[in-house]
Amino acid sequence: MDLNHDAIFDQPDLLPPPEDDADVVFATTYNATATRAGKQWTATATDLPGGHTVQAQGASWAEVKSNVADLIFDLLKDEPGTIGVHVAPADPEAAAALSAVIKARQARVLAEQTERDAVRHAARLLIARGWTTRDAGSAMRLSHQRISQIVSAAAP
Repeated sequence: MDLNHDAIFDQPDLLPPPEDDADVVFATTYNATATRAGKQWTATATDLPGGHTVQAQGASWAEVKSNVADLIFDLLKDEPGTIGVHVAPADPEAAAALSAVIKARQARVLAEQTERDAVRHAARLLIARGWTTRDAGSAMRLSHQRISQIVSAAAP
């Protein structure tokens, strides 16, 4: 199996966390649960401000998500702030399965960033210790061009 280790650099770096709260956007997330009956999805959001509940329907998962979000946004149009809507299946097993996918994707993104950081550190260290870009690239299974690019870039 021939892995393309260089492909990790095709993805952008994660942004560093803000140093103060001035750049942080605070959002309120409202939750809805969705069930499917026949060919129709129904999503219900409870615990909205003022004790309101909204219910939307849609022929697809995407449509019911959009419809319930629209109803929540319409209900809260006079409320300042940023809001988000999270729709999950009412079926606990389906909700857990989708949650596991999200967690796995988040873990992959963090692992990719960790790999990029480790490669950058190793490349700079090896070159500083007198390794050639070819030897450093060979040791990390990267091209010597990528090593040159990494060491010439400003440290993150």
